[in-house]
Amino acid sequence: MITYKQKKGIKLWAAEDRPREKLLLQGRRFLTDAELLAVLIASGNKEETAVDLAKRILDFFKNDLDALGKTGVAELSGFKGIGQAKAITIMAALELGRRRKESPQPKVYKIKTARDVIGTLRPLLSDLDQEELWLLVLNGASHLKAKYLVSKGGQSDVTVDVRVIFRVALEHRAAKLILAHNHPSGEVTPSPSDKALTKKVVELGKMLNIPLLDHIIVTDRSFFSFADGGLI
Repeated sequence: MITYKQKKGIKLWAAEDRPREKLLLQGRRFLTDAELLAVLIASGNKEETAVDLAKRILDFFKNDLDALGKTGVAELSGFKGIGQAKAITIMAALELGRRRKESPQPKVYKIKTARDVIGTLRPLLSDLDQEELWLLVLNGASHLKAKYLVSKGGQSDVTVDVRVIFRVALEHRAAKLILAHNHPSGEVTPSPSDKALTKKVVELGKMLNIPLLDHIIVTDRSFFSFADGGLI
C-alpha cells in the first residue's frame, strides 16, 4: 500500500514556484508539463498538491501528452483528486491544443517596400474625410505582426501620443515599426507636424532599439515615403 507524506500546500510555496504565479511572472513557456497540467487541475487531494497529482498522471502515461490526449473521462476520473469536471477540463484543453496544430496558419506578409505598406493599408485609408495614423508592427524578418490604429484626427491633422505607439510596440514585442497616415486633402507633402512626429518616434525608437523604418503619407492617388525621401 502506498502512503503519502504530508503535503505542503501550493499556497505555502514561494510565489515564483506556484504554477499560476509562475506563468504570470515568467510566461507559459517556463512551466513544465506538470505545472501546466496543475493549472488545469487547480487543486490536488488530501495527500498531494495539484503539481504532485499532475506528475503522477503524467508518469502513468509515461509523460506522453499524445497518449494523455487520447484518454477518456472515466480513465482520468480514476485518479484520486480528479473528478468528472476536472477530467473534462483536461480533455478540452488537450483537444484545443490538437486543433491548434491542425488549424491553417494565416498568410505572413513581408514588408519590404513602401508599396507593400500601401497594399496593406490603402483599403483602410481610402475615402476617409479625416486623418488616421496607423502603426505597423514587424518582427526581425520584417513580417507583419500587427497593425494598430493609433489615432484619429480632423481633415488636416491628427493628435498623437508617442507613448501609445511604443506601448503597442512593446506589447507586440516589435523589432521594427512603420507609421502611415492619410491626407484627405490629397496633398502628399509632409507637414511640419508630420516631420516632428517622425523625428520623435525615430529618437525614441533608437533608445528602445525598435527602429522606425518608414513613415508613409497616403492619399487616394499617391503616397510619400519618409525613407525613400531621405527624411529617415
